[in-house]
Amino acid sequence: MKGSCNCGSVSFDVSNEIASLYQCHCMLCQKQSGSTSNTATIVKESDFLWLSGTDSISQWQKDSGFTSHFCKQCGSPVPNRLRESNFYWIPMGLVENVDIKISAHLCCNSKANWDDIPDAAIKYPDMPEDLDNFINSLQIKR
Repeated sequence: MKGSCNCGSVSFDVSNEIASLYQCHCMLCQKQSGSTSNTATIVKESDFLWLSGTDSISQWQKDSGFTSHFCKQCGSPVPNRLRESNFYWIPMGLVENVDIKISAHLCCNSKANWDDIPDAAIKYPDMPEDLDNFINSLQIKR
């Protein structure tokens, strides 16, 4: 599965099938996406490969540790290593023709008043307490 930023400068490949997606509705993700949420998944580092444009990636970090990686040319959010783990965060808007279900909604207590979260997936009021367990759950096809 290949993905790229809006201008095509940054591109990547994920070698294994992505099992499921999540949407985060926190205020940071709302501001980063300019919408109700950020739809993403997390993949193992061994399944992720940069194809081009790593020199076109810039980073911004909040005092809290929240980081945003984006293309310097077009501003699209791009994948980044999840903290200091062996996983990569993938913003799914960069990938075309994907038919994968959203399995979880995070930070539902922070959702925008005009956001309507469907009942079909697991809803977490905030961030899951056990992030390792949550990441592992994303690796399971639903």
